[in-house]
Amino acid sequence: QVQLVESGGGSVQAGGSLRLSCAVSGAFYTGRCMGWFRQAPGKEREGVAIIRFGATTPYYADSAKGRFAISQDNGKQMMYLVMGSLKPEDTAMYYCAADRFPGALCGVTRLAGADFSYWGQGTQVTVSS
Repeated sequence: QVQLVESGGGSVQAGGSLRLSCAVSGAFYTGRCMGWFRQAPGKEREGVAIIRFGATTPYYADSAKGRFAISQDNGKQMMYLVMGSLKPEDTAMYYCAADRFPGALCGVTRLAGADFSYWGQGTQVTVSS
């Protein structure tokens, strides 16, 4: 059984940085699509960044381009989201997600969040002005 556990959230001032981590437990092979998503109170879930586990090409939401960087370390079964130039509107619960099977389409269309089988419990990011 695959489990995802996020960490690294916290409270920062606008302009600050955070690195979120997603630890993957269980048998997890390269080729699966993974991503970071966020949800602020009263708002719909929003895709932030997508990457294929074992690959290097990332895809970002417009809100994340130029400020956030997604990466993965398949040897450690970890995924990361480095967030810089944080803004109050980045305040949200951040979740990592992963596909059940490898090989599915893994691009900007997956930012919608549909069809991801595994989700973590989330880590809170709060950015104050």
